Amino acid sequence: MTSSYRDRRPPSEAVAGLLASIAIFVGGLELVYRPFRLAPAALILALIATVMSREQPKVIPVAYAMIGVCFIAGATLQILTHHPLY
Repeated sequence: MTSSYRDRRPPSEAVAGLLASIAIFVGGLELVYRPFRLAPAALILALIATVMSREQPKVIPVAYAMIGVCFIAGATLQILTHHPLY
């Protein structure tokens, strides 16, 4: 089977998906290491992925949800265990 040019996704979609998945990973790291340092980096990656992509409707909202939930949970854990927030 051959695919036409219209069937292929532009490379920016692949890069946007990769950036969104990195943002999810960094958002998960907020649980164990200084959430106030990692949250802005994860949000910037997710925002760049949002601007680049038009066809990633599932991954990017998951990234935003993961960043928000892990930020709140990570900050709570850091406060309860008396570790630094930033």
